[in-house]
Amino acid sequence: MMRTEERRYGETARAYAYRLIRDNIVSLDLEPGAPFNDMEVSRQIGISRTPVREAVLQLSEESRIIEVFPQRGMRIALIDVELVEEARFLRVLLEKAVAELACDMAGSEDIEQLRENVKLQKFYMEEGSPQKLLELDNAMHYKLFSLCRKELTYNMCRRLAVHYDRIRSLSVNTVKDLTIIEDHRELIEAIAARDKKRAAEAMDRHLSRWRPNEERFRKEYPQYFKPLPPA
Repeated sequence: MMRTEERRYGETARAYAYRLIRDNIVSLDLEPGAPFNDMEVSRQIGISRTPVREAVLQLSEESRIIEVFPQRGMRIALIDVELVEEARFLRVLLEKAVAELACDMAGSEDIEQLRENVKLQKFYMEEGSPQKLLELDNAMHYKLFSLCRKELTYNMCRRLAVHYDRIRSLSVNTVKDLTIIEDHRELIEAIAARDKKRAAEAMDRHLSRWRPNEERFRKEYPQYFKPLPPA
C-alpha cells in the first residue's frame, strides 16, 4: 500500500502522481521487484489513470526506475548496483564542487540553518523516524545547492539519484548508526571554516558510505537486488 499525501496547491495531477510514486519508491513502500498497477494507484490517490500513466512513463524514461513490459504489465525495478554507482558518481562530482563553492558563498545565517538541520537529524534518528531523517538529509543537500544558486543542477541530479536514494533508505533502516549525521556535521564545520579541501573530502566520504554495507544489504534483502553477473 502506498503512503499518500495531500495534493499541493497548484500541483498538476501528473506532478502529484510523479511525486507520490517516486517518494514511495525511494522509501521502499513500493518494494523493488514488486508489480506496479497504475489503475490501483490512480484509485488510491484519487486521480484519473492518465496522469498516473504519464508519471510512470516519465520515471521509466528518465531513470529506468519503473520497468514497462508491453502487454505484460509493469514493475518497480530491482536495485541495480551499477545504476546506484552511476548515480553516486554524478552526486560526488556535483556535490564536491558545491561543497567547495559553499565555502565561499555560505553566510552565517546559512551555517546556522545547516547546523539546526543536523540537530534535528540526530533527534529523529534517536526517535526512530528514518523517513523524517531522510527528509532532513534531502533538505540539507538542497540548501547547499540553493545557497550556491544551483537549484536547477540539484533537480537534474535528483532525477538519476532515485537509485542511490533507495540505498539511503536501506542504510537508515538497517544500519541505524550516527555516521551519516557525523558526516553532515563535519561537512558543515568545514564549510564554516572555509576549508574547501576538508569540505570536499567530507562530501566524498559521506556519499560513499553505502559500499561497505552492500553485502549486508544483499543478505538481509536479497529479493531487492538485481543478481550480480557471473564472475
